[in-house]
Amino acid sequence: MTTDADNERAEKSATALRRGWTTGACATAATRAAFTALITGEFPDPVHIVLPKGHTPSFALALEELTLDGARAGIIKDAGDDPDVTHGAMVVVTVSRADAGTGVVFEAGEGVGVVTKPGLPIAAGEAAINPVPRQLMTQTITELAHEHGHSSDVNIQISIPGGAALAEQTWNPRLGIVGGLSILGTTGVVIPYSCSAWIHSIHRGIDVAIATGTSHVAGCTGSTSEKTVQALYGLSIGAMLDMGDFAGGMLKYLRKHPVARLTIGGGFGKLSKLAMGHLDLHSGRSQVNVDFLAEQLQLVGAPQSLVAQAKQAISANAVLEIAAAYRTQLANQVAKAACEVACARLRNDMSVDVVVIDRAGNIVGRSDG
Repeated sequence: MTTDADNERAEKSATALRRGWTTGACATAATRAAFTALITGEFPDPVHIVLPKGHTPSFALALEELTLDGARAGIIKDAGDDPDVTHGAMVVVTVSRADAGTGVVFEAGEGVGVVTKPGLPIAAGEAAINPVPRQLMTQTITELAHEHGHSSDVNIQISIPGGAALAEQTWNPRLGIVGGLSILGTTGVVIPYSCSAWIHSIHRGIDVAIATGTSHVAGCTGSTSEKTVQALYGLSIGAMLDMGDFAGGMLKYLRKHPVARLTIGGGFGKLSKLAMGHLDLHSGRSQVNVDFLAEQLQLVGAPQSLVAQAKQAISANAVLEIAAAYRTQLANQVAKAACEVACARLRNDMSVDVVVIDRAGNIVGRSDG
C-alpha cells in the first residue's frame, strides 16, 4: 500500500536503476533446474532461461534437493532497485512425476496463494500462478522432456517460505487471493517503480469488483485518504482501488468496464491537479498551480486581497491555510472541478463523487457539498 507521502517522492529514472526478475522468472528457472535434476540426477547451477522478450538471465541456486520421486530447487528473488516486498524471498519449486496423460499440474505450496474470487485470469480454486509463468514453466518442461526422451507429465509445486506474511503487504487480500503471494510476471523483468505494473493492479482490482458484484468502488491517492473514504461509506477492502497517482489509468479502464458508482479520494494538492485536468498526479509529471487555486477562491466569493495572497503561496496546502475562512468552500469547489474532469474522462453514466482529505485524515471538501 502506498502512502500519500510516498506518492510525493520524486520518481527516479528507470534507466538509472537496476532491473530485477519477477517471481515468475524465478519459478521458471527453479523449474528448469529441478526437472533437469529429476531427469539427469544433476542440478544445473547457474541455470539459464529465455524470457518472452528475449532476455536470457542466469540464476544461482540457493537450494537443491533430490528425492526418490522428485527434485526441489530454490532461487532467491532479486527485484533489482524496485521496492518489491518479495525482494530477497526464496522461490522454491518441487517437480515430481505424475500419472501418464495428466500433463503439467500446478500446485500452491507454502506461501503461495489460492484464488477465491472470480474476475482474475486464474479460476477460483486454482493456485495463484499467473498465465505467463504457467506458460513459461510448461514450455520448459516440454523442451526438456523432448530433449531427454522423458515424460512431460509432472506436478509443479511452488512455495515461498514466509509468503503468507508478505502477501499482507500486497493487493492479494483485496483481490481474494488467500494464503500467500502470487507468481507474477508477463515479461519476467521487474522494472523499478513501474507505472504499468501499478496500473495493471488497478485493472485487476476493477475486474474482481465487477465479478463479485461490487457496485461502489473507490480510488484513493494513498493510505490516509483510503482509510477515510472506506470508513465514510462502509466499503469492503475489495472495493478499494489503490489508485495512487494513476487517476487516468483507473478512469480509462472504468470507461470500458463500468460499475455503478466511483468515489475518488485524496489530498487537496493531488485533487487540485485532477481538477485542472491532469490525469497523472505524480509530482514529477504534474504540478500544483496556485493561480488556478486563486481562481477557485474567487469563484467561491473570496475577497481580492485573499486571492492575491493565494497567488503568492508556495503550495496547495499553503493556499488552504491562507483561505482558512473559505477552506470548506474552496475544497468543495476543487472537488466539484475534479469530479467534472473524472466524468468527462469516463464518458458513461457512472455516478462519481470526490472527497478531499487533509493530512490528518479529516474530510475538508466534497463534490456533493
